[in-house]
Amino acid sequence: MSEAGAVAPPVTYGLVGHPVKHSWSPFIHGMFAKATGQNLVYRLFDVVPEDFRRETLRLMTGGVAGLNVTLPHKRAAAELVNELTARAARSGAVNTIVLRPDATLLGDNTDGTGLLDDLERNLGLRLGDRRILIIGAGGAVRGVLAPLLGRRPRELVIANRTAQRAAALAAEFADLGTVGARSLESVTGPPYDLIINGTSAGLSGEMPALPPGLVGADTVCYDMAYGRGQTPFTRWAQSLHAARVKKGWGMLVEQAAAAFALWRGVRPDTRPVLEALEQHH
Repeated sequence: MSEAGAVAPPVTYGLVGHPVKHSWSPFIHGMFAKATGQNLVYRLFDVVPEDFRRETLRLMTGGVAGLNVTLPHKRAAAELVNELTARAARSGAVNTIVLRPDATLLGDNTDGTGLLDDLERNLGLRLGDRRILIIGAGGAVRGVLAPLLGRRPRELVIANRTAQRAAALAAEFADLGTVGARSLESVTGPPYDLIINGTSAGLSGEMPALPPGLVGADTVCYDMAYGRGQTPFTRWAQSLHAARVKKGWGMLVEQAAAAFALWRGVRPDTRPVLEALEQHH
C-alpha cells in the first residue's frame, strides 16, 4: 500500500531503431508530456535487427508501456505484435506499439496520418485531383500510400531505382486507386503538383538522378527525411525553383502526436513543438 501523497513513478516509453542517437523524439514527447500534464519518460533504445524481437519483448515485459519503431524495424514490428490496426495491416509496417491491459501488443502505423496532417493542416495543401510523384518503394513509402490514395489524387506514381519493386508495391495498393510505377530514369512530365521523397537519399548525401521536366513553378517538393540544413533532395528541388520545399519535421511531429494519443488518451497540440523545432533546423 502506497503512502498517502506518494508520487507515482513516471511511465516509460521509447523509440527502438538502429541507429537512434540522432532522434528528436525524446524532445518532442517531452514537450507533449509537459503540455498535457502526463507523467512519463521517453528513452532511446538502439537495437540491431538480429536482436529486435528479443529486445523489444524484453522491454515490453520489463516496464515499458509503449514504443515507437523506426528504421530498420517497421516490418519486423508488424510480425511481432499480437494485433494490427487496419492501417498497420494495410501498410505491413508498424511504427507504434501499445502495451494493452491484458499484456498483448497492438501495432499501429501513424506515418500516413502524420504526413497528411502536415501536408493538409500545416502546409495547407489540397491532395484531391492532384498529380503526386513518390520517390522510393521502401517501408517509408509503404506506410503513406493508403492515406494518400484515400484523398483521391488524379494520379499517383511510384518511381524507384528498381522498377520491379515499384511495380510490386503499386500492384499491392491498386485496389485503392490508380497507382503508376516507373524506374527513376523513365519518369516523365508534365510537372507534378507534389513530389515526395521517401528514400534514404535524404540523409545519405546522394540524390538519385531524375529526368528534367518534373518540377514546375507550382510544384511542392516534400522530403520525408529531416535533419539540420539542406538535404540532397531539397537542394535539387530548390535548384529547379519549386514553389515550396519542405523537410519532414512536421510529419515527424504529427505522427508522434498520433502515437502519444494512442498511449495516453490525449492529443497534444503540435504547434508549440513545431515552432520549437524551427529554432533548431
